[in-house]
Amino acid sequence: MNILLIGSGGREHALAWKMGQSPSLPRLYCAPGNAGIGEIAELVPIKATDLDALLTFAREQSIDLTVVGPEQPLTQGIVDLFESNGLKIFGPSKAAAKIEGSKIFAKTFMKKYSIPTAEFRTFNVSQRFDAERYINEIPVPIVIKADGLATGKGVTVCETKEQALEVLELMMDKKVFGEAGTNVVIEEFLVGEEASVFAITDGKDFVTLAPAQDHKRILDNDQGKNTGGMGAYAPTPIVDDEMLSKIKRTIIRPTLLGLAKEGHPYKGCLYVGLMITQTGPKVVEFNCRFGDPETQVVLPLLENDLVRLMLDAIEGRLSKTKIVMKKKTSICVVIASGGYPDEYQTGKQIIGLDAVSSEPDVIVLHAGTKKEKDNIVTAGGRVLGVTALGAQDDLEGTIDKAYRAVEKITFDGAYYRSDIGKKGVDYLKRLQRVEVQ
Repeated sequence: MNILLIGSGGREHALAWKMGQSPSLPRLYCAPGNAGIGEIAELVPIKATDLDALLTFAREQSIDLTVVGPEQPLTQGIVDLFESNGLKIFGPSKAAAKIEGSKIFAKTFMKKYSIPTAEFRTFNVSQRFDAERYINEIPVPIVIKADGLATGKGVTVCETKEQALEVLELMMDKKVFGEAGTNVVIEEFLVGEEASVFAITDGKDFVTLAPAQDHKRILDNDQGKNTGGMGAYAPTPIVDDEMLSKIKRTIIRPTLLGLAKEGHPYKGCLYVGLMITQTGPKVVEFNCRFGDPETQVVLPLLENDLVRLMLDAIEGRLSKTKIVMKKKTSICVVIASGGYPDEYQTGKQIIGLDAVSSEPDVIVLHAGTKKEKDNIVTAGGRVLGVTALGAQDDLEGTIDKAYRAVEKITFDGAYYRSDIGKKGVDYLKRLQRVEVQ
């Protein structure tokens, strides 16, 4: 098979790595890719948002399957374009991808179909003063979300009303997220534990992969600014079998039924970002693709052939598909450029990759890298994701294995959180104390 993968981050490296293990022995192309992906796929110098050039390449190279990593081409309508030209592509249509492309659409949709989420109100730029009045009426913390795409950074948890008013000004007046922030969602702050679930769906039936827990904030103990994600682990004990069953019943199935009823059946990967509250699971956000960095911990646990799974979703065969996950734990620690998620420098030589490459059950997934002569250098905010696998009943050991590998890799300004997975360990210890009592 000839497969075209679109994107250039850690998620795409994980997808390429997993698809490369398929018994179909695919020939992989990646546009535009990164230095790590270039070791297992042929890189194509086409931007992920250049839909016409991607279509031309896919037709010229007789691509059998196109897999879309990032959200931008999906919200631009790449699936509609490829399908209208008779090409198989994994991902939702432009209309269905609006579940991520517009926070206002997503929240309004959830309200219409009684899908549990935080209480909210939406405001456009002409309702600026109404938004300020609403902020002054509701208790803090307050969550403000840019309506459009903002590379995972368009959500701010405001601890004070003054901060909320400042964020509103930054989004609506100073346009720090461009047009994406001229319309906003202001919602209540949910208390609980975050979790992520991937549903692979053919528009009617669906299967779920191992639940994960992401770490969005830049600093330890969930402090500092939101990022695209500083690490993850799976499976998270916060979502046990009973909780996952409830998530399927009250969130995933109603969402798929609702989108089909709206005339936009959803095919591809639906990412469900959750808060597990005292009253049950509630949706924090939907994404129209695999999550990053959760993909880097979930796919290494997947026993199934990912290429076959994607084709089953495209061709409507998921009713007969059974997912098998390895009985292991997995953790990914993101190494980022100093200064991320704000300004940062690139072009820094990465040292130590060879020292980690031979370690068993450790995978180094490239996110923001490129090759310069014989060196691998930094080319983004999130640079690498170091993923380790370990025993099912030893999350602490898996965490230790990942950090021992992380410590062997360095570049000027390298930064990573030191507490990825700690929430899972703490949760398991609380469960053990309860069982003892």
